[in-house]
Amino acid sequence: SQLSPLRPASGGSTCSSRDNSAERDPPGLARAAPAAGIMKDGSRQRSLQKKKTVSFSTVPSNRKLSSTAACISFMLEGCEMKKVRSNSRMYSRFFVLDPDLRFMHWEPSKKDSDKAKIEIKSVKEVRVGKKTPVLRSNGLSDQFPDECAFSIIYGDNYESLDLVASSADVVNAWVMGLRYLASYGKHTLEQAPETSCLNPRTLWVSSVFDIADLEKEGRIPVSRAVQLIRALNPGMKASTIELKFKELQKAASERLGEEVGCDVFVEAYCELCTRPEVFFLLVQFSSNKEYMGLKDLMIFLEAEQGMEGVTEDMCMEIISKYEPSKEGREKGYLAIDGFTRYLLSADCAIFDPQHRQVCQDMSQPLSHYFISSAHGACLAEDSCFWGGSTSDLGGYVAALKAGCRSLELMVCDGPSGEPVVGGGARLAFSRVVGAIAEYAFEASEFPLILCLSVHCCCAQQRVVVEHLRKTFGDKLYLVPPNPNEGYLPSPERLKRCVLIQGRKLPPSCQSSEGDVSDDDEASELGLPLGEEDREQPRHRRALCRELSDLVSLCQLVSFHGFEASRRGQRYWEVCSFSEVEAGRYANEEPEDFVAYNKRFLSRVYPSPMRIDASNMNPQDFWKCGCQMVAMNYQTPGLMMDLNAGWFRQNGGCGYVLRPAIMRDEVSYFSANTRDAFPGISAQLLHLKIISGQNLPKPKGSGAKGDVVEPYVCAEIHGIPADCAEKRTKTVMHSGDNPVFEETLEFQVNLPELAILRFMVLDDDYIGDEFIAQYTIPFECLQTGYRHVPLQSLSGESLPNATLFVHVAITNRRGGGKAHRRGLSGRKGRRMREYTSTKATGIKAIDEVFRTATQPLREATDLRENMQNALVSFKELCGLTPAANIKQCILKLATWLQPSEKESPPAVTLNLGEEYPSMEAQGPVPELLRKVLAAYDTMIQTSRTLIESADAVHTKIIQVQQAGMGFHKELHRLEVKEGLKGRKLQKALESFAWNITVLKGQADLLKHSKAEALDTLWQIHNAAQSCGIGRNGAASPDLFRSRAILEPIPETEGGGSDTGSS
Repeated sequence: SQLSPLRPASGGSTCSSRDNSAERDPPGLARAAPAAGIMKDGSRQRSLQKKKTVSFSTVPSNRKLSSTAACISFMLEGCEMKKVRSNSRMYSRFFVLDPDLRFMHWEPSKKDSDKAKIEIKSVKEVRVGKKTPVLRSNGLSDQFPDECAFSIIYGDNYESLDLVASSADVVNAWVMGLRYLASYGKHTLEQAPETSCLNPRTLWVSSVFDIADLEKEGRIPVSRAVQLIRALNPGMKASTIELKFKELQKAASERLGEEVGCDVFVEAYCELCTRPEVFFLLVQFSSNKEYMGLKDLMIFLEAEQGMEGVTEDMCMEIISKYEPSKEGREKGYLAIDGFTRYLLSADCAIFDPQHRQVCQDMSQPLSHYFISSAHGACLAEDSCFWGGSTSDLGGYVAALKAGCRSLELMVCDGPSGEPVVGGGARLAFSRVVGAIAEYAFEASEFPLILCLSVHCCCAQQRVVVEHLRKTFGDKLYLVPPNPNEGYLPSPERLKRCVLIQGRKLPPSCQSSEGDVSDDDEASELGLPLGEEDREQPRHRRALCRELSDLVSLCQLVSFHGFEASRRGQRYWEVCSFSEVEAGRYANEEPEDFVAYNKRFLSRVYPSPMRIDASNMNPQDFWKCGCQMVAMNYQTPGLMMDLNAGWFRQNGGCGYVLRPAIMRDEVSYFSANTRDAFPGISAQLLHLKIISGQNLPKPKGSGAKGDVVEPYVCAEIHGIPADCAEKRTKTVMHSGDNPVFEETLEFQVNLPELAILRFMVLDDDYIGDEFIAQYTIPFECLQTGYRHVPLQSLSGESLPNATLFVHVAITNRRGGGKAHRRGLSGRKGRRMREYTSTKATGIKAIDEVFRTATQPLREATDLRENMQNALVSFKELCGLTPAANIKQCILKLATWLQPSEKESPPAVTLNLGEEYPSMEAQGPVPELLRKVLAAYDTMIQTSRTLIESADAVHTKIIQVQQAGMGFHKELHRLEVKEGLKGRKLQKALESFAWNITVLKGQADLLKHSKAEALDTLWQIHNAAQSCGIGRNGAASPDLFRSRAILEPIPETEGGGSDTGSS
């Protein structure tokens, strides 16, 4: 392994001021509350005054630290870093590794030269980031990024040397070198396998060269060598490989020619195909060598990737699948090339494989799902508008293949008595429905809704009916709705059914034809329509009986207000809203809009003023529960990315179950809230952007040649409280593979409605150019080290273009409880508010809810005490609160490894006890005593929660059920108490709030008990695997078989009477 160029890196996090929306709002559009302060769509870049943030590495740009030898060489040369003292003051010092590799020392120093140094063999641990009390102190935490800090824990008393480097590259070099030397110091420094010229990787690459050397002359043509490296590392540019060959030939004083030898080929491959950030990760988890053995891989998969039940056989399967060298496959280890291949594979994707199939409950009423919907008028007409063929049916086919479950067909009179679809494209109706029938259930078996907007005469309407019946046959759902039921059937019951949405003749009409209102269709087409037209329909059209009879569960009716709908709308009736109208309701009456959508289907269509077929923001209407938000599928950009990314979940079937708080019969949910919700635990997304691979050059940009200066923008889209955007610094002159090494954090209050969007942009003063994007529902994120498969502006995959990231999420295995210092006090006070009930003004009801005060307080104390104890233990172990308990035990095991193989560990875990105790085997230093005390507190709080949760949970459920007993009596009690106007509304909101708090707190307590049991399971599992457990006969699975508290079931039946429910 040789020294080679080091890529520039960046650190820190900042936001640039950019256009907050790519989709232009039409004139007069009533906009919903801003989704985020700064959002950018790649389809329309408009740069305002931007604050440029650029990162340069202090490591020379002609060096690349891709091996431990390179790191140790860098340490031998030394560099300047800041030494942090316990008084929070920082001093610049020059740190260097002694030539004998046994000491590192610093200068200048007031100490004697013998004291201003650390013996390598005394190093217990090297921590990356702010993971000691000194570095976490409030006086320093904001002065430098987490990636630029590291600490060396050394000596029998576990002292810490806290350092701040100029860049993440310098940190990685020292951390990797020190960990390597500390490990080998316990064995033999002089015989480190790195020094061997013929290591297993070199032998494998040489064997690849020998196979390509068909003539057996020891040299192969440059073109063949380039082709070979590109085959081994897809995505690498041929010009980059050719340039590297010339550099190495020149350095070796070889004649530049058309052939390369084995040595040059091996060196070129190792320099080009070694990703330093992946190599640092591998060394971090490998035990003493530059590859992962079976045990190393098991620990990585369980502790970092969050996998459960990992066995040696599973690890061997991964090694057999991804390790390219024969020796590695036979001996069972994963070297850098195999590890890189594994991290890039589908087995390690950021998208949760569970969501690649239908995984949600599909037995809920149809109104409880978001439904993927297309604005059908554009699918046909815009192909002509943009120069396409009038006979092109590709728009409908593409939408159906993408999982679209609601299509609009605008049917008009056509020539020769044959109706056509669309006013401009004139596609024959028979051809359109034929194409739809062919692909209707290819991507999804769940019901397809055809929204018919009929503008043809009755004679051609009968032709429409004939085509529909002939084409779809028994797939047409014609069963009349049951008036005795309260909700629509479920998608499961309606599998492979086609539902027709449209107008029906009124019951009073007995003839074969009649007139119906056409106001909604007129509004969608942009015809003038005033407020008075809602009361007195102005636009009417003729409708034949045959077409009316095809409409069953989706009868289109005009909307006359939420109060009128509560009184008289039937569950099978559907209302259409323009985005202007829906936006007004979303802003002015969000609670009523959510309550309305619990029982009834609503469809939102784009404003006719969007003559460029731009898209509205679907999140503005999803947050109010609108099921069908019709999108212009042919227009790429931010809004279509959100729609496509959102419906990628649940197997891409086009149906996504809404959050429970938006479905429950009685619940408090305000779409525009800027705070957390009662009973829902906010989560913290800890997102580390590590590097990018094979980033393409922005389309149409030629001013900078092949130079790409990228930065990554991460956006959260959801309810207003969650919408946020953060960006990395720009990496200058990085080529195609920039290293960012930056951490971004987001608080997410309603994870079930949140979407994460990655966007890569090329920094340019003229206007930042779009490079790539990827959009994923928050609930589909996998924690751990993952690669993000980047896509183009139109949603097409970009071959080999990825982002390498690390994901940690609150209370997720492989992530864990995240924590932000300085916010805990304010957050605690706010959460106390959510655990209390509110007075309704109705004496009988208030007396019932008051009995919940004590159990709610107990539930909160149980949860918070356990969480605080967990965080304290993790921090003392030198890990962030985002770590899991398994990582803590494994970290302790590395501290406790005895210097002599025969000696027992200083601390053991007694696994024979139900709640395993941590016991010191003799005297231990102060730090370990603190760890023991924190562990004991964690176990005791977990035990208290486990043993008390059932009784507290039962009390909360009893009050919740008693409160629900008043639900049907609310109207009578309101009249009895004389509540009217604002007092009545306040009583209804308080009732819904109380029910939501009780149900939510009971569910949170249930999850906390499961988490406490899981903590015990992780302790058993980790202690046994790392050898510090004793008396471990009991199976850790016992903890998982313990009875888990049952969640409060969702209420079935009729809709809610409350304004906030």
